[in-house]
Amino acid sequence: MKVDVLNLKGKKVREIELPAKLFEAPVNVDLMHQAYTRQMANARLGTHETKVRSEVAGGGRKPWKQKGTGRARQGSTRAAQWVGGGRIHTPHPRSYEQRMPKKMRLAALRSALSVKAAEAGIVVVDEFDVKEAKTRLMAEMLGNLIGTSSVLVLMPAKDQNYDTVMRSADNIESAKVLLASYINVRDILKFDKVVLPLKTIDALVAHLG
Repeated sequence: MKVDVLNLKGKKVREIELPAKLFEAPVNVDLMHQAYTRQMANARLGTHETKVRSEVAGGGRKPWKQKGTGRARQGSTRAAQWVGGGRIHTPHPRSYEQRMPKKMRLAALRSALSVKAAEAGIVVVDEFDVKEAKTRLMAEMLGNLIGTSSVLVLMPAKDQNYDTVMRSADNIESAKVLLASYINVRDILKFDKVVLPLKTIDALVAHLG
């Protein structure tokens, strides 16, 4: 698949061939769904908690005697049927972590990139160097590249330029900056466009095989 390589002013510099293994891979929707579900489940904290009858305060005394009152027998006012009593079958802290083999995770990422490429959602730039951490400058550059679309910018490595780009895009609601090694299905599919500096393509090839 051939795509244009742009500069930061949005002008075409040349053409390149995207790696077919990453951007023309077979699309497996079920695999992408599984990867997305796993990602969202693993992000859950699982800190929800309710008290069972042994944990609520009070209820140490039998509310009335066992026989002779005409009422149902009760052993504690902290049983589940009482207001203020403990709860049963309710949430307690647990892990929602789901496992997924690495080969399947990488295949899901290749599928997501291929879907984005088929939708003309991949924008390649010759370089993405930002001299100053200014939101205005970042907004201008992204406007030149993708207009008003939401955008995911994938950077090749964590260096000084990456930090500058991150700070510049922090206040742009429709933009997100991510390292190529942190690429994930949710962000690929969430944003309209994916901006790839040329060095990022090499990083993706190394990361995704």
